[in-house]
Amino acid sequence: MSKFRFALCLIVTLIATDTSFADEPFRPEAGKFPPLNKAKSYKGELVFVDHANRRGSLRVPDDSEYFRNKPHPFAMLPYGLVRYRGAPADLRDIPLGTVMNVRAFLPPDPNTSSVPVVPKGTPSQPAENHALLLEDEPSYCLREGKVWKLKEVDIQKNQQMIVASFESKEGVDTNAIEQKMSLDAATRFWRGRECLGLEDLIAEGGWPAGGKKSLGGQAVLIGLAWKPTPGAVWNRFHISDIWLDETAMQRASRNQTEVHKELIRSRWMPAWVDAVEYGKFGRATVTATLFGGMDPSLYADFQKGSQAHMNGAENTLKHVGGNYGPSHMASRGSLVDVTHATSEVPLGSSGIQIHFETDLIIEGIRPGRVVRVRPTLWPDTGGLPRQEILGDGSFSPEDRFPSPAIFPKY
Repeated sequence: MSKFRFALCLIVTLIATDTSFADEPFRPEAGKFPPLNKAKSYKGELVFVDHANRRGSLRVPDDSEYFRNKPHPFAMLPYGLVRYRGAPADLRDIPLGTVMNVRAFLPPDPNTSSVPVVPKGTPSQPAENHALLLEDEPSYCLREGKVWKLKEVDIQKNQQMIVASFESKEGVDTNAIEQKMSLDAATRFWRGRECLGLEDLIAEGGWPAGGKKSLGGQAVLIGLAWKPTPGAVWNRFHISDIWLDETAMQRASRNQTEVHKELIRSRWMPAWVDAVEYGKFGRATVTATLFGGMDPSLYADFQKGSQAHMNGAENTLKHVGGNYGPSHMASRGSLVDVTHATSEVPLGSSGIQIHFETDLIIEGIRPGRVVRVRPTLWPDTGGLPRQEILGDGSFSPEDRFPSPAIFPKY
């Protein structure tokens, strides 16, 4: 077997290790958070994003020439989590080209799926295309207690390669398989509060100006991407970022957390309605479960006795009802109780239930429906971008996914 064929088989084996499949395809039920262990696991390069509709496409590796694989559409479940750099994120935060780890299920309702329904999945086109969890490599490693250990770097004129193994953070994994990945002058090295380039590491003497050097198994976190590389090794991943210490990773996570907190305060906390107890003349008490994956400081703002607004939303989390911002038609009231689950909380749920009392409930707030909630101490930011709202209820299902008609006529 040639060196090229051996290298290709090795990388495919490594990819297959992380593209495990659930024994039986699982379809989530309405009103229930699905178990993570029933999800199909795979990874792929993010090549398209429609953030307003919480969907996109991934190029998923298999044993063929990676660059020839068709982009595979996916959609986020309403309670699906996106994580980037170890922190909560929105699809709009993820750079195209980032390799993402996916945990996904069959469409809950194929008739209303926002992406094509795949009748029979393949490794590069899985039928499970509704994601409960979408996370980049550092987020995956932090959640799983894993690191990449750098073994050797090879600096050549037209290409730079690094050999690393994917291992447990604690102890030595004798079964870890070494993997070769590319890097280049655009790769960012994060150390403490610094952002360094390859030339900086070479100038410091830690990395060679040319040739090979052992890196002694240094434990790091890396961001994975893909790019064409010399030698026609199509299934080789590329390193976009390396976090050299915990301080650097913590700073990246903190920065991303702040970005996401501001987004949620302006778009409101997503939840779904568990029950509605109707009173007279439009009065009602709504029990709703807040979705999970947010920063704890956001949940802390939901306090018993505080005032809040609740508005209907679509499964893509777009606001519905009103053309002048989410507050236009939202029900106003108070949180008469806030309870926290004492048992294990499934991924996708915060384990926090709110009991919202209003004197004028709107049509979009019904059991099983998705809503958005704002404690009134959050700023009322007014109108949202047109692509993030569905208007006053006169829309059709086709309006959820805009056609070319949304663009101006020239």
